[in-house]
Amino acid sequence: MAAGRPCFGHFDGPVASLGLDDFILMNDMDKPASRLQRHFGYKQFEFIAVNTPNYLIGIALADIRYLGSGFCYVYDVSKKRVYEKHWIRPPGSFSLGPSPVSASSSMAGVSIHRRDGRWSVALDLVLDTLPLKAELQLDAMPLSLPMALCSPTGYSGWTYTQKHNALSVKGSLYINHEPQPLGRALAGYDFSAGYMRRETSWRWASINAHVGNSLLGLNIAAGVNETGSSENVLWLDGVRKHLGPVHFEFDRSQAEHGRWRLWSERDELELEFTPQACRSERLNLILLKSNFRQYQGHFSGWVRDVEGGKVHLDRVLGLTEDHFAKW
Repeated sequence: MAAGRPCFGHFDGPVASLGLDDFILMNDMDKPASRLQRHFGYKQFEFIAVNTPNYLIGIALADIRYLGSGFCYVYDVSKKRVYEKHWIRPPGSFSLGPSPVSASSSMAGVSIHRRDGRWSVALDLVLDTLPLKAELQLDAMPLSLPMALCSPTGYSGWTYTQKHNALSVKGSLYINHEPQPLGRALAGYDFSAGYMRRETSWRWASINAHVGNSLLGLNIAAGVNETGSSENVLWLDGVRKHLGPVHFEFDRSQAEHGRWRLWSERDELELEFTPQACRSERLNLILLKSNFRQYQGHFSGWVRDVEGGKVHLDRVLGLTEDHFAKW
């Protein structure tokens, strides 16, 4: 923050503090917002994806001020089945630390820790009938940098998002009491926070994968961080490449069974996504609404590397998301 105003654009590395106490929020009539408006206007989300050869795990925590919500699921690749658990918590029964670099967050059997930029997660849950227990550390390749971006949102708000994909995974993971090998496991995280629109929506895709002899991470989105800068990023063997805007084309009424096309006007990528399963949720609480769908499936196509060459993907496991929210 500078004189109560956010600093917009991309940052070379993660931001240790969002400067929430220094930000001066103004209302639509250019008057200082009330303390209640400042408190309830702020939202924060954290998400971690862990890919193993046999499973894809998704973990999410959200503080939308009126309440906290979260979920955890395990997608069994061979069975094409999602085991999940979702929870809603009243204020005071959970905590999300506001720093993307050094803080802790916890809710209902999920603990996420950040220390000097290194993320870790602890899980002790039963998803439907599937026990899940984990102590995992996520590590970036040497000199690999996350995507860190602050963009203007609405009339006077802002959104900070920090993401890093294709991270190695260490520690222990037990699914249905069986230890899971982590030698080829990869992960990605998402930290997003700020004074977002009261009504918003986004499309998102994320990949953490071994492609040939390389480690590939991809984050692409449409709907939030698109004013002046894009949050779309490719990581190839830890090297970060910023991408331009990307279009998501799909039939929402057939999204779970149809195919998605993701493409760039700058000829930076052309991908087809074929969903295999979906974790969905609809909430209509009058003042609060959420229509959430996260799909697990395969990507095929190509994306251009830092030298302009095409990296080809053939049925690479990953995620897409389609979300409407009113808060």
